[in-house]
Amino acid sequence: MDPSTKTTILDPSHIETLIENGNAIVIYNKIVFKLDSWLRHHPGGDKTILHFVGRDATDQINAFHSEETRKSMLRYQIGIIDRKWDNIIPPIQRASDGKNVLQIVHDRQEYDSESRASSRASSIFEPSGLRSRNAGTESPISSISSFSEDSLKLACDTKEGKEDALYDMNKSTEMDDDAIVASFRQLIIKLEAQGLYDCNYWAYLTEVIRILSIGTIMLLLLHFQQYVLSAITLGTFWHPHDAGHLGITHSYSIDTFIGLLVSSTLGGLSLSWWKKSHNIHHLTTNFPSHDPDIQHLPFLAITPSFFSSLYSTYYARIMPYTPFAESMMRRQQWLYYPLLCFGRFNLYALSWEHLFLDQGPRNRNMWWHRPFEILGQGVFWYWFGYLLLMRSLPSWGIRVAYVVISHAVTMPLHVQFTLSHFAMSTSPSPSSSSSSFSPSSIRNEQEERGSEREALNESWPHHQLRTTMDVACPPWLDWFHGGLQFQAIHHLFPRLPRHNLRAASEVVKEWAKEVGLRYEVYGWVECNGRVLSRLEEVGRQAGMLREAQRRVVEEGEWRRGVWE
Repeated sequence: MDPSTKTTILDPSHIETLIENGNAIVIYNKIVFKLDSWLRHHPGGDKTILHFVGRDATDQINAFHSEETRKSMLRYQIGIIDRKWDNIIPPIQRASDGKNVLQIVHDRQEYDSESRASSRASSIFEPSGLRSRNAGTESPISSISSFSEDSLKLACDTKEGKEDALYDMNKSTEMDDDAIVASFRQLIIKLEAQGLYDCNYWAYLTEVIRILSIGTIMLLLLHFQQYVLSAITLGTFWHPHDAGHLGITHSYSIDTFIGLLVSSTLGGLSLSWWKKSHNIHHLTTNFPSHDPDIQHLPFLAITPSFFSSLYSTYYARIMPYTPFAESMMRRQQWLYYPLLCFGRFNLYALSWEHLFLDQGPRNRNMWWHRPFEILGQGVFWYWFGYLLLMRSLPSWGIRVAYVVISHAVTMPLHVQFTLSHFAMSTSPSPSSSSSSFSPSSIRNEQEERGSEREALNESWPHHQLRTTMDVACPPWLDWFHGGLQFQAIHHLFPRLPRHNLRAASEVVKEWAKEVGLRYEVYGWVECNGRVLSRLEEVGRQAGMLREAQRRVVEEGEWRRGVWE
């Protein structure tokens, strides 16, 4: 490209035309990037870019990239803008075609086929009776079928429905988001000046000594045939993810090598898969259609939005709300901890899928990542599967027990992963939450488009503090949490070294007060209580929906309508 064209002022309508023609256009600090050729090579995955097509990603790019990397991005510059950019809905977040709605209807018909009046149910809820929307203006963020809306209205007409309310954790601020952004960027400069982006390698030396000590104790217990204690110790050996965010040396090559080596050989997991998933989680935190870290159907749901069989932009498929899922929802507050005991097995499966289906980026500088991780998997299963389980344990009963115990002990780690988000807002925008679910909370199309636009223009710090909370604990217990107790701080500054998160949290507390944002911090017990309460309330909503469906089918509520 002619260098002179890189400073050409581009009209917003021209940029939107480029996007509608399929180009990956991202705005950074009033610079227009065209990233089509970089999509498949991006180390963080193509979807991290696709979710910001047509959006100003200045703060997100700053959060995840070094100054050197940001300078290298200038090769993709095609022009500039001379005004504040008004974000548009990225194509990946727009509604899919009619298959989504038709699949929802199909799922509902399967659901109702179990009842005595299944034939009547299939005639009531035909696709023609569903309210259609313009695919160009609807986002899966708030997509819900008319069937679900009508059923939930009926549910809210019941005494239980009127009394039921999801606790609204969302707190908005009167301060203009532009002012918040300007203040936040000054906050980053302040943290850098205080040296909080500099890694304390002595602290990491302590971590290495601790991990090696735990590993040694595990082997000693195994040698002396203390199998239960050995399994428990091994469970504590498997721990977090500093290298994945370049929070150790801030060097992509060095931190990535450390992460690949440790995660694959010692943990049996794929760092490449983790990056692909976790980066999307950071950028679309608590958006039901986009954040893979809250997409756990058919086992768990933290918002009634999942009742409408949402389309996952991460997995590129519909997440069907089946009879089995509905049954799980009504019991999920009791199943939460038992399910998390098996969380590590799910991580194995996701890692294998990523590696063996070759789902990573096509970056020539990363060609060695996949074979290196596959080799690391071989090393892990050799020492854990063969040397430890098969050679060191005397019977199959003890082997099975050892695997179950060691993996169940990692449950607190999985609780930490979910604790900071499950009880927080899943609304697309700060003002779209309602403290109670009622017919009036089902908005018309114009309101939904306004909410989506507000969500797109919500500032990075506002969104992260609205969807993430921290866990209060004394400094001497930081080793147990491994930095995961400061998830809100980690989300604001993902490249900040783990051992500096506590100091940064004190600075953020004062800053949040100044700008009028709510920084949520609760004790471990209260955090767990809030999550369980959220799960219980969503489960109750599932029961209400099921009851509404029964009334429609068996008692003819559909004949009168909700207006009576």
